[in-house]
Amino acid sequence: MDNKKELSSEQHTLYIETIQEQKSVLNKEKGIYKITPKHKRYRVYIGRFFELRRGLHSVFNGLREASDKDYLELMINSGGGLVNEGQQFYNLMQEKFYGRTISYLDNKGYSMGALLFCMADKRIIYPYSDLMFHTYSHGSYGKGEEVKSHVDHTAKKLQQFFFDLIVKRGFLTKAEFEEMLIGRDYWMDAKELCKRGIATHVIAKGQEFTAKEYLKELKRQKKEKKEKRQKKASK
Repeated sequence: MDNKKELSSEQHTLYIETIQEQKSVLNKEKGIYKITPKHKRYRVYIGRFFELRRGLHSVFNGLREASDKDYLELMINSGGGLVNEGQQFYNLMQEKFYGRTISYLDNKGYSMGALLFCMADKRIIYPYSDLMFHTYSHGSYGKGEEVKSHVDHTAKKLQQFFFDLIVKRGFLTKAEFEEMLIGRDYWMDAKELCKRGIATHVIAKGQEFTAKEYLKELKRQKKEKKEKRQKKASK
């Protein structure tokens, strides 16, 4: 029996895999075991947040079938798109996968893609992963006062959403956030993502490092290169 299923939209693909119950020994003499119950792993590949025809209905509908034992993995390679669809992901993560989410920055996350990466509990990058924060784009049409009312309301809501995801978690300072709102872009490489705590883990050389371990490894490599240069210069 196949334990995998696939659902697709225009820019996103959802894979659902059933993981059977697993039992591992913690203390054989005392008969202590760790049991991981049967669950499903939902893995979504994220492109642009701009679904033109069906929207994300098929993907979101599949995610809503999750139980309180299931996990969500987000594979992000996104230049961004509609904030509304990003907020729908956020709502689903809060409702169905709270505390059980992992995001992979494979390989870029800009704009809404960056915010989606930040939503997860465990956030994994690679040595050449790339992230960018900037302010939202918004437009409206209609009668003059209606446009003003809509823009004011939306601006207040979106600024709070961005603030909660970025500033409250320490990824940008309040001063940086204010600069972002008036047009500054913040581009970050793997090292910066680890320093700010945006990334919690890094996959490199076939291993998974914590962000702190990876920064120590970069420091060690830098020191090693410096010593080699000095040694070469002294000959």
